[in-house]
Amino acid sequence: MPCACDNHCASAALQARQRATLRIVLGVNAVMFLVIAVAALYSDSTALLADSLDNLGDALTYGLSLYAVSRDTATKARVALFKGGLILLAALAVAAQIVHRLLVPDLPVFEIMGAFSLLGLAANGLCFWLLWRHRHEDVNMASVWECSRNDIAANVSVFAAAAGVALTGAAWPDLLVAGALVILLLRSALRVMGSARAELRRASPPAVTPSP
Repeated sequence: MPCACDNHCASAALQARQRATLRIVLGVNAVMFLVIAVAALYSDSTALLADSLDNLGDALTYGLSLYAVSRDTATKARVALFKGGLILLAALAVAAQIVHRLLVPDLPVFEIMGAFSLLGLAANGLCFWLLWRHRHEDVNMASVWECSRNDIAANVSVFAAAAGVALTGAAWPDLLVAGALVILLLRSALRVMGSARAELRRASPPAVTPSP
């Protein structure tokens, strides 16, 4: 039976595709957070810990994005603003861990860093590919894709840190990469929150000036 409103049917189909993608990437990131967090704690790697926190933030982000799929533009913008706050919290958590490692030095296990960064890269590469087609659909999906892009950069950076630790026999490459990831997370948080605020301003009705 033909749909009474083509726009409504197209919107429903788009939302269904978004939900299907978000469910997959939510599951992948939840599993990867647990796996990489255990590896980070075992290897004493701050960069790998940053990577695991990024996966945790993404899992929360994708769950919120599922909630926002069928909501109005203002709700999507508010959810995106909250997601930007989660990215900001992850950056601050990694920064605190860097300070701790500077005060209490420890040499990370580079073999575990390298192996699990490649595992994370494979998982996040899948998420990035799934989210690619959704990146320009709305502010909700754009913020999700931003998180996925951060994951790819984080995985490559952690692998580079593992190589640096192996070559130098020192912990500073791990801390250097962790610091770079903090900057990446901060920039991403500011971009997501800025876009969300702009979307909220556009969605807000103009103030009505009472006639004299």
